[in-house]
Amino acid sequence: MHKKLFAKLSIALPVLLFLSQMGFCQTSFKLKFNRSAVYAGIEVGSKGVKMSILEVGKNAQNNGTFNTLKDTSVNTDFISFSPATFSATLTAFSALFTTAKEAYKIPSENIFTVISSGVTGQAAKDAKQFMVKALADSFKVNINEPQRLVALVDVTEEARLSHLGIVPADKRYSTFLIDIGSGNTKGGYFPNGNTNDLKLFQVNWGTKSVANGTEKRTTDDNSLINYKKQMYRVLEGAADAEIVYAVNVSGAYNMSDNIAFSGGIAWSVATLIFPELVDNPVVPVTYDDVLKFSERIYENHNALNENALLSKITDNTLDKKAMAEEVKRVHKVFDQRSLMAGTGLLLKIMRQFEGVYEKKQFYLVKSGQVGWISAYVDQHIKK
Repeated sequence: MHKKLFAKLSIALPVLLFLSQMGFCQTSFKLKFNRSAVYAGIEVGSKGVKMSILEVGKNAQNNGTFNTLKDTSVNTDFISFSPATFSATLTAFSALFTTAKEAYKIPSENIFTVISSGVTGQAAKDAKQFMVKALADSFKVNINEPQRLVALVDVTEEARLSHLGIVPADKRYSTFLIDIGSGNTKGGYFPNGNTNDLKLFQVNWGTKSVANGTEKRTTDDNSLINYKKQMYRVLEGAADAEIVYAVNVSGAYNMSDNIAFSGGIAWSVATLIFPELVDNPVVPVTYDDVLKFSERIYENHNALNENALLSKITDNTLDKKAMAEEVKRVHKVFDQRSLMAGTGLLLKIMRQFEGVYEKKQFYLVKSGQVGWISAYVDQHIKK
C-alpha cells in the first residue's frame, strides 16, 4: 500500500512543485489588441497536459487575431495508462485549471478542456477507454464542476482545427499540414476550396509511440546502436506501410505545394537546426537538412547543446540568451533517444514527398501546439 502511494507521489510531487512556481507568475498580461478577451485551452495529450492562454481579438476568425500569452506543458506520459501516470495527469490537469482560474483570473466559462485524439486512439488500441472516462470524471470532481464539458476531440476535427489555427489564409488551399504528436500523426488539406471538407491524413504513430515500440524491441541490449537498429525496424515495418498508404490515399502529393509539419518534434528540429531563427514561428527546411540533423543526433548529441550551437553563431546582434533558453527547453522535453524517434518519423513522412520531378516546400511550424486549441476556442466563442 505504502509503496503504491509513494510511486504515485514520486510523479505527482514534481508536478505540484512545478505548478506552485507558476502561482508566483504575473496575473495580468500585456494585451496586444484593443478589443479582445483572454481564454485558456487545456488539453490532455499523449505525453501530458498542455495549457495555452490566448488573447482572442474581436475578428479573430477573419483576421487571425490570436496572440499566445502563455504556453505551458507538464509531461506525465498519460498513454502509459499506469496508476502512477494517471495520478500525475489528473494532478496536472486539475492544477492547470486552477492556475488559469485563480492565478490568471480567467473566468471558468473562458476555459476550455479537451482530451486529444492521440489519447483516445491509443486508449482504444489498448482497451483503456475506461481510464479516459475516469480521468474526465475525476477532474470534474477535483475542480467542483460536475457539469463541465471535457470534450473528446476526434482526429478529423483536430486536424481541421489545426489547419485553421496554424496555416495562414493565403496558403490555406495549397498547404498539406501534418501534425506529429506523441501518440499519433494527423493532418490534411482542403481540396474543394472550403474549410468544411478536410481530406484527412492519419497514422497511428507519433514520437512517443515510435519510441515505445523501439524500447519494446531492445530487450536486454540498452546500447544506443541497438536502439537505432530497432528504431529503423519499427519505422521500416508497420509504420512504413501505414505512412505510405495514408499518403497515397490522401492524394496530397498532387494537390499540395507546401508540406507543413507541426508538433513537438517539428519545434525541436527547427530550433536545433536553426537556433538563430528563434523568433521565426515557421522555418523552411529541406529533406537533406533534416537527414543531416538526424545523423548528428546519433553521432554527436553533445554538439546540439546550447553552448556548442551558440559557439558557431558569429552575429553578435542576435539574442543569444533567447536562443540558449529555447535550446535548453528542447532538451528538457526531448532526450537523445526521443529526438531520434521523432526525427526518424519526420523523415519517413518527408520522404514520401521528396519527388524526383516535383520538389515540395517543407516547413516546420514551431507554435503548432496552440494551433488547434486556438481555433477550437475561436469556434466555440462564436456559437
